[in-house]
Parts: sequence; structure tokens; C-alpha cells
Amino acid sequence: MNSVQTRSAEKALSGGTWLIVCGAMLYSILTVTPLMAQHTADQWAWTAPILPLVVDAAVVIVVKLDDVLARLGGHGGRWPVVLRWMTGLMTLALNTADSALKKDLVGVVVHSVAPLLLIVTAETSLAYRRAIAAAVARLETEQRAEREARERAALERREAADRRAREEREHNAQLLREQHEHEARLAREQTEREEAARRAERAEREAREREEREARERREREREQQQREREHAEREAAQRRERDRLEREQEARRQQQERAERERRERAALLSAGPAIEKLPEDQARAVVHAAFGEGLPVRAAAELCGWSVGWVSARYAEHRDGAGLVLEGASS
Repeated sequence: MNSVQTRSAEKALSGGTWLIVCGAMLYSILTVTPLMAQHTADQWAWTAPILPLVVDAAVVIVVKLDDVLARLGGHGGRWPVVLRWMTGLMTLALNTADSALKKDLVGVVVHSVAPLLLIVTAETSLAYRRAIAAAVARLETEQRAEREARERAALERREAADRRAREEREHNAQLLREQHEHEARLAREQTEREEAARRAERAEREAREREEREARERREREREQQQREREHAEREAAQRRERDRLEREQEARRQQQERAERERRERAALLSAGPAIEKLPEDQARAVVHAAFGEGLPVRAAAELCGWSVGWVSARYAEHRDGAGLVLEGASS
């Protein structure tokens, strides 16, 4: 994942978080203001919206500062956690107080959706931001290490090339010096004994040429042998990498198929029980609603299967749809 995709994911997370926070704030103000007006003196009824605004302002401060600290890789300690949970629990209590006083269980459940979603969203968005920051730091470290490795390899190649060129120049210079000395010796011998020198010179020149030719042929054979060995090793490495890649892809497809089949069997087992005679426990009811949502059943049918209200099931469906939208948005980015 590159920096553009990371920024896109952060924007999606920030936008979704603030959308949920603003919606929960508006819903809290509309829900809590009548309750505060009922429990406030008539001459001070105009102050009813102040308390929900103060609590929601604390939520905004916590979410914003957690966002900044997560981007900087810092941690505020335990007091931000206390403030975050205290404001969330206050919002939950204020939203459900009126229904609780009226002993309206459905109202308590319905009015607890927004505060609970706000609490979980604040914790989840903070975890996501810290995970993204850690992943970005790790990616930058890996890229920097790869860049340094490439630079070291290029430097080593240049030094090796310079060393080979220097050795070749020294070898040529040595050959040239030896050739000059040999020619001078031949010239002196030719002066003393011209005919014998010519024969010796011719024999020695032929021997030297033969040795050089054999040396060149031997070096050429060695280079060809090394080239063939390198090509063979590269082919074997490429074939090994290709086999490993195919095996990993086959294993991933097999695991994905097994996971999909297991989920399908679990959903079928949950939905085959038929309408519930009484309300199922919340964990089991959530599992039934999740299975019904995956199978595309209507809300009323899911409510009959779990024994819970249509409003509660509709809220769970909305959560699943929101979660699916976030997953699709993250995948497209």
C-alpha cells in the first residue's frame, strides 16, 4: 500500500468517525433536551440543551485529540481513556434515562444504540489510527532499508569494476614491460649471433604466441563455463520462486473456499431453527441477525427467528450495511 492509499484510508476513517460523532451528538441533543426541560425549573427551561452540549463537546475534544496523538505516534495516558469512557457513559445514561424511568425496555434499547455506537466508534477509530501510523512507520523503515541496500550494492559493483580495470591495466603494463625487455635481449643476441638469434627469436615468439592463445582459450572456456553455471542457477531460482508462488496461491484459495463453506453452514444452521418461541440471548440473536443479513432475509423474518423487535433488528441490519460499506470503500481505495 502506497502513501496515497494510506491517506485515502485515513480520510475515510476520519470522515466516518466524525459523521457518527455528529449524528450521535444531534440525536443526543434532541433526546436529552426534553428530559432536562422536565427536570429543570420553568424559569430556567431555556438551559435544557446546555448539558447535552457540554457532554458532546467533551466527546468532540477526545476524538479530535486522539486523532492528533495517533498521527504523531503519542499516547495521552489514562486520563483521556477515563474522559472518553466517562463522556460515553454519560451520553448513554442521559439518552436512556427517560425510557428507563418509564420502564420502556424497547425505548432503552433504541436510545442506547447511538451512545454505544459512539463509544465503540471512538475506541475503534483510535485503534485503527494507531495501527495505520505503526504500519506507515514500518513501511517507511523497510523502504529506507531497501534503498540503502541498493545503494550499497551499486557502490560494491562500482568498486569491483574499478578493481578489475586497475588489475587489467597493471597486467597489460607488466606484459608490455616484459615484451620490451625480451625485445632488447633479442636485439643483443642478434648482434652477437645473428643467425642463432633469429632462430631463437622465431622459436620463442611462436612459443609465446601459442601460450597466449592457449591462455586466452582457457580463460574463454572458464568464462563460458561460469556463464552457463550462472544461467542454470538463475533458471533454477526462477522455477523455485514460481513453484512457491503457485503453492501459496493454491493454499490461499483453498483456505478461502473452506472459510466460505464453513460460514455458509453456520448461517444455514442458525436459520434452520425456525421462529423463536421467546427472545434469544443477545449474542445468539446477533449471530442469527448476521446470518439472516448474509442470506438477504427481510427484517421481519429475522425478527421472528431471533424473537427480538423489528427496530432492534433494523438497527443491526444498519450496522451490517455500514460495516459492509466501509469494507468496500477500504478495498476500493
